[in-house]
Amino acid sequence: MAEEAELTFWEHLDVLRGVIIRILVVGVLFGIVAFCFKDQLFDIVLAPKNSNFISYRLMGVEPFDIKLVNIGITEQFMIHMKTALGFGVLGASPYILYQLYQFIAPALYKRERHYALKIVMCGYIMFLVGVLVNYFIIFPLTVRFLGTYSVSPEVGNLLSLQSYMDTLLMMSIVFGVVFEIPVISWLLAIFGVLKAEWMRKFRKQAFVAILIIAAVITPTSDIFTLSVVTLPIWLLWEASILIVAMTNKADRKKLEAETDELEPSAD
Repeated sequence: MAEEAELTFWEHLDVLRGVIIRILVVGVLFGIVAFCFKDQLFDIVLAPKNSNFISYRLMGVEPFDIKLVNIGITEQFMIHMKTALGFGVLGASPYILYQLYQFIAPALYKRERHYALKIVMCGYIMFLVGVLVNYFIIFPLTVRFLGTYSVSPEVGNLLSLQSYMDTLLMMSIVFGVVFEIPVISWLLAIFGVLKAEWMRKFRKQAFVAILIIAAVITPTSDIFTLSVVTLPIWLLWEASILIVAMTNKADRKKLEAETDELEPSAD
């Protein structure tokens, strides 16, 4: 740590360059591996469009048929590359986070490193949970509704592969970010910016805001899908209140203990 503290600005840049190069190499290697397993890769990616997908079976959804088409000469190859790279980054993400933490950690105090490690790990886990919730629940319902919706029996649906992939990527990122609400709330509570009393006081306003957000990020208009999207976000908000309340309580106890130590004894 002492050696890290004595590094010059340009030496820090050299260290950062090494970190970035290692991250890129590992990410590309994971991407190449994913590229080679094309069938397995797209079995996962395209599964939500099939009526035998596990989520549909659990929900008892009636069989349906959704066709995907390719409308560009290079589209399938480019989508294959992008998808493999995305899975490569996801597979390498623990190593990426480790490298970034190792670069930043020497500049932090011991207490800051303790909180930083917890926040990074919790944020990473919650992002993955959000992606999985989207993959198994939100996106399948969206695809089924939009892919089978028709204004007339005379008009069939043919979804483009690019549209399907763009929607899956966009919704995965959105729900990954949305599931960071408890982590962000915890971080704000640690810095004393957020209080549980405020969150309880504005619970009704928060519910309206959540409904609006759910309506914006859900490309369907049916009440069922809107409710499915709203419920996890609302539960995240309620969980955030509990987390913030516990953090506020711990901070008050710590402050009281420090005050008692500073007060002169009666003797």
